[in-house]
Amino acid sequence: MTDPTPAPQWERQVLERVALRALDEQRRARQWSALFKLLWLIFWFLVLAAWMGWIGRGEKDLAVSGRHTALVDLDGVIAPEGQASADRIIRGLDRAFKDPDTKGVVLRINSPGGSPVQAGYIYDEMKRLRRKYPKIPLYAVVEDLCASGGYYVAAGADRIYVDKASLVGSIGVIISSFGFTGAMDKLGIERRAYTAGDNKDFLDPFAPENPEQRAHAQEMLEEIHQQFIKAVRDGRGSRLKETPEIFSGLVWTGERSVQLGLADAFGTAQSVARDVIKAQKIVDYTPEESVYETLSRRLGTTFGAAFARAAADTALRGAVQLR
Repeated sequence: MTDPTPAPQWERQVLERVALRALDEQRRARQWSALFKLLWLIFWFLVLAAWMGWIGRGEKDLAVSGRHTALVDLDGVIAPEGQASADRIIRGLDRAFKDPDTKGVVLRINSPGGSPVQAGYIYDEMKRLRRKYPKIPLYAVVEDLCASGGYYVAAGADRIYVDKASLVGSIGVIISSFGFTGAMDKLGIERRAYTAGDNKDFLDPFAPENPEQRAHAQEMLEEIHQQFIKAVRDGRGSRLKETPEIFSGLVWTGERSVQLGLADAFGTAQSVARDVIKAQKIVDYTPEESVYETLSRRLGTTFGAAFARAAADTALRGAVQLR
């Protein structure tokens, strides 16, 4: 029996090429896989490093020479975590006052309010810094909105500048919640809560309103409101033209706020630096976001923070807010 006929040369070449192509594709796949793994490793290292505070601590490298106006931005809701937290704003103000070339400080505000505790921290620090650096004035400049906790902070400045269309005021305090008992009855939902302490379920939205707890909540609100009023009176002094509505929680335009003594004049950060402080160059001392904060915000991990805040709000049944 004769041997089979050898495969033609061209078939052998095709098979070799197919085999080499397959090997090449496998090698490229391994290379891409290794590259993606390396990139993910670098990414998570950066996240961990930012979380641990090794990098991106949110401080600007300010190489400033010559007299200038220092600027700090308070933008958004005043809350423990966020761009308008007391920690961040105080850090910026402290660096601004410490710079020997700072001739004046502008706190630019665009805020609907927020936590009375955070606003109080900032207000007290503003007063402390003015006592420590008596030659450096501190001015608040209002953009669109300076309401409630935002105005609490502004009252700590030497002068307040607004636009005629700014919204200013809202000197009041609120606790907001809901009552679900009627809906629960219709849906046949039974509430089960076990507490140690007669008022541990304070302002529970899933229980009928307790008149004694409501009276206690109102007493707390009145106490915090009086603290707010005192801060405004101390900050504005005789410039404030008190009326029955001034501390009622109403909001006024910037033009009306000047007439009421809630603000002093019209102006922007640039005009105050140029015409009032007489140092036209502005240096921004607002602390920047850390790498971790930027990544968290852009990658949507704020969902987790929102979920945690929602859970905390449910547990607390409504937090006290200056708004």
